[in-house]
Amino acid sequence: MSRVNVSWIIAVLAVELATLSAARAHSCHEVKTAFQVRQIGQLKWVPETPATDVDLSVCKHAGPSCCTRRMEDSYRAAVLRDTTQSIRSYSFELKYLISAHAIAFQDTFQSLISFSQNHLTSLFETTYSSLMSSISPHIVCLFTDLSRFLQGTGNVSVEAAVHCFFDSLFPLVHTRIVNPGMAASIDADTSDDNQLGDCLRMTRQDVNPFGTYPKAMANELAEAMRAGRVLSLALGVGSEVMNITDTAELSKECTRALVRMQYCSHCRGLTLIRACSGYCLNVMRGCLASLSELHNPWRQYVTVLQDLSHMVAGAHNLELALLGIRGQVEEAILYAQLNGPRLTATVDKVCGHSSNASSSTEGTFPPASVTPPPANISQDVPGGDTIGMLAHLHREFTAYISRYKSFFGILPETLCEAEMGVDELTCWSGNNVVKSYNRRTVGNGVRAQEKNPEVRVRSVDPVLMDVKNKLELFNMVRNIMIR
Repeated sequence: MSRVNVSWIIAVLAVELATLSAARAHSCHEVKTAFQVRQIGQLKWVPETPATDVDLSVCKHAGPSCCTRRMEDSYRAAVLRDTTQSIRSYSFELKYLISAHAIAFQDTFQSLISFSQNHLTSLFETTYSSLMSSISPHIVCLFTDLSRFLQGTGNVSVEAAVHCFFDSLFPLVHTRIVNPGMAASIDADTSDDNQLGDCLRMTRQDVNPFGTYPKAMANELAEAMRAGRVLSLALGVGSEVMNITDTAELSKECTRALVRMQYCSHCRGLTLIRACSGYCLNVMRGCLASLSELHNPWRQYVTVLQDLSHMVAGAHNLELALLGIRGQVEEAILYAQLNGPRLTATVDKVCGHSSNASSSTEGTFPPASVTPPPANISQDVPGGDTIGMLAHLHREFTAYISRYKSFFGILPETLCEAEMGVDELTCWSGNNVVKSYNRRTVGNGVRAQEKNPEVRVRSVDPVLMDVKNKLELFNMVRNIMIR
């Protein structure tokens, strides 16, 4: 091939490339592609070439534009959809963490109650079988009340439930263990015997047949279970907060700022340029100003959750309190046996019922052949695999929730880092392509937005302010609720 032909081919290619470049500069092809890929709206709304007489409300500039008013409307809908979805995607893990652990804690509480009920029942089945049929309904009643208390259903008092159980236990212990000869006459269900049973129940706390064990058991259970109940309530408050924040609305000023940040560059054919990091922060902090107001009460709330979890699994260990019921009841019965003569004499004086049955404690103790309970009770009673689960839940939950203490404070940064703010040689400032954003970057919260150059925050979201007030109130009263 001659040198002339090669030179001619190069010249032709240069002309073609120049023509193609000019065509691309006067085409909205890339804008149309982005419009389609991001599912913003119908392609027919995107012009083939830039126009100079476009009536735009947000993306105004002096030169030709690939945007129309209809495209701007679609951009508004797109930024609302995408930003809301981004917020929800970041809050989903936190929302799931709270709701899942609320269920896990409550399930563990109920499993421990069921296990403790079986554990106490086994005491009467193996050691005090003569009481089993009569005491069984009262065992069910005790643990039903404890379960309802932890679930927060009904007006239930732990102390009242415990004392009611011992009130019902006293007539059985007095007539079948301390004075076993009375059992037959009580079983006859005569009027006098009904009166004796009623008297024993009503005077149990005055006669004090079980020593300090009922009161100690009531106090220990009440402390531990109040912490468990408040923890469940606190997790419910957290779930409610996350549900409400998921539905928080973005203002019109925010929507305009988001369109300017994400799509006004498209109007000039710049579909790949990203927002400057400082610019993005101003826009997001303006948009999420009311949401950021939750930062301080939320941090305190997370601390409250950690403290409550520690109280339930540590300081006022709910598991130990529930598992200790059997031991407390057994010790109470033994106390009554050891003080049989004094107890019988007191009952005769208080209830005016002199029994012919022997008040001697001889032969009233459990048979010597009874095997003591094994050291590992979890292998002896159904549901024992629950033991230790509360401590595991506490460690897992506190480790996870601590990561979200600053969730509402860092949400604007999180959205910018992951979605928009990229450190490159040039970036979009809302008006032009620049090397760096030179406007002031404001902080979080409504008050800080007074100097925000990108978003005008006109008012506080009343729904989110209600959420803030509810969090602050809960943080203040939780100590009162535990007492």
